[in-house]
Amino acid sequence: MSAGLIWGCGSGGSGSGEIDRGTKGRKTRYTETPPNGMSFIPAGSFLLGQNDQDLNMAMNAGNKTVEVDAFWMDQTEITNFEYRQFVTHVKDSTIRRHLAENGYPDFLLENDDHFDMDAHPPLNWRKRLTQKDLKNPELRETLRELDYSPEESLFGRREFDVRQLVYEYAWFDMQQAAKARYNHKEKKYIGTVKNAQGEIEEIKGRSSFIMRDKTPVYPDTLCWIRDFAYAYNEPLATLYFSHRAYNDYPVVGVNWKQATAYCHWRTKKLESGRRGYSGFEYRLPSEVEWEYAARGAIMGGLYPWGGPYTTTKDGCYLANFKPQRGKYSLDGGVRTMAVASYDPNDYGLYDMAGNVAEWTITAYEEKAYNFYHDMMPNYTYNTREDDPIVKKRKVVRGGSWKDIAYFLQCGTRTYEYQDSTHSYIGFRCVRSYVGTTAR
Repeated sequence: MSAGLIWGCGSGGSGSGEIDRGTKGRKTRYTETPPNGMSFIPAGSFLLGQNDQDLNMAMNAGNKTVEVDAFWMDQTEITNFEYRQFVTHVKDSTIRRHLAENGYPDFLLENDDHFDMDAHPPLNWRKRLTQKDLKNPELRETLRELDYSPEESLFGRREFDVRQLVYEYAWFDMQQAAKARYNHKEKKYIGTVKNAQGEIEEIKGRSSFIMRDKTPVYPDTLCWIRDFAYAYNEPLATLYFSHRAYNDYPVVGVNWKQATAYCHWRTKKLESGRRGYSGFEYRLPSEVEWEYAARGAIMGGLYPWGGPYTTTKDGCYLANFKPQRGKYSLDGGVRTMAVASYDPNDYGLYDMAGNVAEWTITAYEEKAYNFYHDMMPNYTYNTREDDPIVKKRKVVRGGSWKDIAYFLQCGTRTYEYQDSTHSYIGFRCVRSYVGTTAR
């Protein structure tokens, strides 16, 4: 047998030696449109793990060669302005749903075959809600239930109760579905499934793998005060998320579930106006994707800029972190700074070291590198509210404005609890590339 036939590189086809390319004039190659604000990260392999001493003695990041598929990644961390769009959408949805359930049915769609109209009828977004509508005395009185009570109001003002801002979402758990066994003879699934709340249930059918969850979306603005005892951070607690001066600063005070919910909303926002589902899904990066992107094709580099030092030859700092013995302002910022204040790495990604640390989708396990697959490794699972706290750890990468240089290194991994909020943790999104090779 010839080498050409072995490798499939010969003429192929049927008899004539020509390949049937289908209908004449049909496009044979799909080119994906680059998403706004995202960089393309080409497929490749790299040495996962630390490149320097394990100063923490954590012994949780031994070297391992892994392969990573191509993907898109946000060039910057999600900003306050971007996250406020999510909060505004949830607020608008909450108002519309409340009005629809209290005598204003025009805010709901009627007769849509794609939804269970009895269980959860969809909102009618074509019905405009103007400022004139909101000044209607009858409508204002209906909306009063969404405000803080008079006892909780400041200076007697009417203020929207941000505790009402809850985002409901669903996703298909392919990991559990792939492991399920189907009895063709009895025409049913065998075994159990863990739902989004971490509870074990009998598999009833495809619906058992559709995970449904809801989470409050408003950031924890008090994290600025809670994180630092005996420090004056009240102005940041009051203004950081809401004031336009901080529009381009990374959002903080969001936990892992809120970051995940934002990714889901961003996916839905992309799909609005499309027919069907395109498959373009935004999500948090795995820790392996994050490290691969942070290295910027400089596989032996200690930091995203490649070199072993945190300053240039002229003494200028290359990231926002805690330099020297706590002289925070030496790098140009005391706390967080506007995104993209420093140069990007070779993939065009900003702040992969410092500013704020970033959530990943990966559950934290000290020995994960020992059992990780060498192709697109990841490890995650659903947890219950009453699970031991050790099961709620998620990998956090990149270091922040309050961390020393060790945590800025590409290979350093640490964790935080998924339901915790901090003034030094934010996130960015990724989107898988359609295809298996670099473009």
